[in-house]
Amino acid sequence: MPSLPTLSGLPGLAVLRAMGRDRSLLAGLAAMHKHLGNAFQITLPGFKPIVFVGPESNRHILVSNRDDFLWRTEGDPVTALLRHGLLVEDGESHDCLRGLMEPTLQRAQVNGHIDGFWSCTGAVTDSWADGSAVDMLVEMRKVALLILMETLFAVDFRPDLARLWRPILRSIEYISPGAWLVWPGAPRPGFQKDLAELDDYLYGIIQARRASYTKTGTLGDDLLSVLVGHSQTHPEMNDDLIRDQLLTMLIAGHDTSTALLAWALYLLGTHPDALNEASNEARRVLTDDLPTPEQLRELTFLDTILKETLRLYPPIHVGNRRAAGDVEVEGYPVPKDNRVMYSIYLTHRDPAHWDDPDTFCPARFDRAQTKSGPPAFAYLPFGGGPRNCIGATFAQVEAKAVLGKVLRDFDLELLSGRVHEHMGATLEPRPGVKMRVRRTTSIFWTEREQ
Repeated sequence: MPSLPTLSGLPGLAVLRAMGRDRSLLAGLAAMHKHLGNAFQITLPGFKPIVFVGPESNRHILVSNRDDFLWRTEGDPVTALLRHGLLVEDGESHDCLRGLMEPTLQRAQVNGHIDGFWSCTGAVTDSWADGSAVDMLVEMRKVALLILMETLFAVDFRPDLARLWRPILRSIEYISPGAWLVWPGAPRPGFQKDLAELDDYLYGIIQARRASYTKTGTLGDDLLSVLVGHSQTHPEMNDDLIRDQLLTMLIAGHDTSTALLAWALYLLGTHPDALNEASNEARRVLTDDLPTPEQLRELTFLDTILKETLRLYPPIHVGNRRAAGDVEVEGYPVPKDNRVMYSIYLTHRDPAHWDDPDTFCPARFDRAQTKSGPPAFAYLPFGGGPRNCIGATFAQVEAKAVLGKVLRDFDLELLSGRVHEHMGATLEPRPGVKMRVRRTTSIFWTEREQ
């Protein structure tokens, strides 16, 4: 059985040069992939993950041999923060939680939230002064937070957005890659107050929903209500376990949407022809009324934009697992408890499966122009297999509604210079996506109606 390739000599220098040039750890991973192939091991003190790239290993890890790999790693900050949230549970615990939560995120339920997607977007964009410059990374985070809280928790988050902005960002920072990767027991000073404030808020809305149920005897069909309702007959679903699910959805749900929306706007800003076509489509399809699911499906060009954005900049750019025992992947040995990473980002940019992989080309997802797509598991922005992203449908409908409204209501001009890919909890455009926003004129709407 062959040993895993590792860096040394000239390839190591090439990786360091790539990271310095692009200011991105992803550039280093891409250089390692180029020099070492589809399987290699990072050998840093205390951090020795085995990295796999490509559809074959993706299928192996996510589907055919998924029971050989665990999500939960004690000692990781994500486990410490989310405790027993859906994302870090394995086996029966995960399956029971997912079975309970999944119905609230199915398409019929999501379509019922389109009005919420629309109104929450308007709540943010109504504050944009005509001709002003705004940072879309910040503004889309506001939108995503308001949407998630209103639709999944049935809570108006606007009064608390400013107060909890820092605690939410700190919770994301807490689980982002950092010194803890090479020093698992590294002290994490400065987080306790912010994380406690976020916890206090979550426990507060749980208790408020319980009190409402006690008073009225009724609950809604949102996720928070479903969890509170389940707890009436299942005592193990206590406030702590509900908090874990809410925090998991709050962080994972809004941060991924923030990244997708910000990257999509950046790519549109750097490709004026695509921006013009997407804006014209939004203004042709969407009226002053709330959009219907059918109208969102008519935004076919915007759909290709979103799919290509997810290919180039998948918010969850790498999957992280732990070997449950001594296993083998693509002919390479993986010892028990070794961290295993499958690179979504590198798979999405692999020239073996994509023409001009680093080029923005929405047409590659246009069914009318493309006869066949990439191989299975060569495109997996929402993961794959039984543990694919529980919010995949939600995220795609949300993104269409949000961007549809922004493109319908505003002319956009990118002001940012070159951005770099920041590997936080998600893949973000840093330092941000500055755009000038100008409201579309009433003359346009009059002409369209005629």
